[in-house]
Amino acid sequence: MSSQLKLESELFEFAKILGHQTDYNEVLRIVAHKSAQFLKADLTLVLMLNPDTRETVKTIIKNGKSIDQREYREIRINVGGWVINNGKSFISENIQNDERFGKGFFDNVPIKSVAGVPLIIEGIIIGALILLYHETIDLSNTTTIEYLENIASISVPYLRNVQKIKQYFQTSMSESSLILKYENVGLFGKSTRFVELLQSIEAATKFDVRILLVGRTGTGKELIARAIHKFSSRNKFPFIAVDCGAIPNNLLESELFGHRRGAFTGADTNRQGLFLEADGGTLFMDEINNLPYEMQSKLLRVLEEGEIRPIGSDRSFKTNVRIITASSAPLKKLVESDRFREDLFYRLHVYPIYIPDLVDRQEDIPILADHFLHYYAKQQNKNIQKLHEFVIDFIKQKNWEGNIRELENFIERIVTLTPIGVSSIEHSYFPKELQNEIEDFKLKVLKSESSTPIKEQMNKYEAELIKQALIECEWNQSKAARKLHTSESNIRYKMSQYDIHKDERK
Repeated sequence: MSSQLKLESELFEFAKILGHQTDYNEVLRIVAHKSAQFLKADLTLVLMLNPDTRETVKTIIKNGKSIDQREYREIRINVGGWVINNGKSFISENIQNDERFGKGFFDNVPIKSVAGVPLIIEGIIIGALILLYHETIDLSNTTTIEYLENIASISVPYLRNVQKIKQYFQTSMSESSLILKYENVGLFGKSTRFVELLQSIEAATKFDVRILLVGRTGTGKELIARAIHKFSSRNKFPFIAVDCGAIPNNLLESELFGHRRGAFTGADTNRQGLFLEADGGTLFMDEINNLPYEMQSKLLRVLEEGEIRPIGSDRSFKTNVRIITASSAPLKKLVESDRFREDLFYRLHVYPIYIPDLVDRQEDIPILADHFLHYYAKQQNKNIQKLHEFVIDFIKQKNWEGNIRELENFIERIVTLTPIGVSSIEHSYFPKELQNEIEDFKLKVLKSESSTPIKEQMNKYEAELIKQALIECEWNQSKAARKLHTSESNIRYKMSQYDIHKDERK
């Protein structure tokens, strides 16, 4: 495929994805992520300007995830301001020495090169799209800025349309409805990171492109893949899952594409293969990072041609399968070390969904633990109703390296160790190897409690609770009040009492 055809194909696929979105934050994420992917940027900054209030909505995306914006405040204010005020494209191969800005403006910013374009619709500037590079990049050719302008032109109607949709209608599901919907398929939580994940999953169910799930082991990738299939238009057809790391290399081609009788020693019958078994439905390829290099070439051909040829067959078969892949290792790094084909990476990396670690959604740990508790208590015919408060505090502060899978195994074990007739699990039922860790946690709690007067402790806890609720509700006081089951006036009073305020540098 020529570079021009490849460019047109990528932009068409990009527009197709945007065309299925109704959630504003998801549109921002896709625009930012795809811009960085197409032009190999380290970060993308999207600034959206409200023409009535002149206030901005801003987001910085790195590897598909939002990050802390404070470090890039000067870029946002100065470069974003320049692009919006001048209404034209911006290039700087060395932002620290750029004479358009004051000396020393960007000394503490870990960025070298910058490219930006305005977002314009109907002659009105509604924002800016800016690419950031950690190293000095040659941006002198026109290709980068032309490509970025094309991306901006495709993006801006969707950004504006989503704003209008949100203004007049509530087309996307409410958070509570979204949480309830996915609880029914085994996805539990209510934290901000989890709700963002659900929004990405919900968007993925609406259209038929390849999905790449990126997350560490134990974060629930197969459960997410099953949820996407269940709520997609393919749900009447099979969902087939395969772990690419669990099948011996010499059997993998037969497992995926099938074989004909006599094709090799031991091939006593015809085998259909997983691609044909999943025809019309979804094939989930877990741990795609373990796919041998030779098989990567064959998978790429299948994705490009839409057909498979079983081993020993003289004919090919058309296949209509949605591919969802998952990797616990960063595929981009494998590409850079020549262990994964770059062309296959971009074929799979159409719509990435990033799954947070359990440590990044601590608010969800008690919810998940309670679900597993009731599941295994019922399975073992025990009448256990809850975890003791101390146990909940203990598991919330643990670093779950194995993520949800490790938490589930832990709960199953302590349910097994708890005697019949006990309704609340206390730490005394924990396995012996955890008792030292329990004692250390006890000392930590006692030290914290003894060093601070009780009133001060309560005030500090209340202030932290309110601030966290405000952050999760994007500083919307009304939403935070509902979340905490109190009044908006009480929230305002407490904000004043505890000197809680939004950090404007973010």
